[in-house]
Amino acid sequence: MKPLLAANWKMNLLRSEAEALAAEVGQHVVEYGDINFDVLVCPPFIHIAAINEILAGSPVALGAQNVNQNGFGAHTGEVNSEMLKQSGCSYVIVGHSERRANHSETDELTRLKAESVISFGMTAIVCLGETLAEREEKKTLQCISKQLSGSLPSQFNGQNLVIAYEPVWAIGSGLTPNLSQIEEVHSEIRSQLNKYSNDANDVRILYGGSVNPANSKTILSVKNVDGGLIGGASLNFNDFWTICLSVL
Repeated sequence: MKPLLAANWKMNLLRSEAEALAAEVGQHVVEYGDINFDVLVCPPFIHIAAINEILAGSPVALGAQNVNQNGFGAHTGEVNSEMLKQSGCSYVIVGHSERRANHSETDELTRLKAESVISFGMTAIVCLGETLAEREEKKTLQCISKQLSGSLPSQFNGQNLVIAYEPVWAIGSGLTPNLSQIEEVHSEIRSQLNKYSNDANDVRILYGGSVNPANSKTILSVKNVDGGLIGGASLNFNDFWTICLSVL
């Protein structure tokens, strides 16, 4: 399967900055030609329409960082899957650790969001990750298995689901698990997925958490690591593009 390099811009960049960065990513992907990896950018909601225009005709995919699981209605400040689909999105991140921690989002809510995303023909990127306390208490695999079982949509395949493993303690900290720890978790996720679907081997499992140009080559070569969910490093074109090329 093709690796997926997903840029999560989080709550960063003004419109002009976002447009310039998206244009540079799109231009390089087109100029590079028939690359053997997929590229995705996930801007803040307010920039999605503008970035969709920038990326028109480009193979770079557009995604959102969150979604509300409901249809239309009285949900002030929220955005639903149909709106995102119409705005050009083909991916949506759900269950990111920052949403789980800062907005008390549960596995069940993550599952409902993923199912909503899939119902509109988009791909859900379901995020999983343990805290530092859970890692130190040797509960990582237990935590990941619980999150996965609770967050998985009822029907999934390699086209409508991506899993992103992001250890909470590694996000933005500059710290990363060692390669054997990453491989252990990704292998466990793959094993657990196979219990739920015959298509599990086609589901891409991304690694995220302080991926940068210096460590991307080794991290993205680990078994069952099918790409990366890139945060801070995706805000700098040269850093992000170096990470993208490290999968080749």
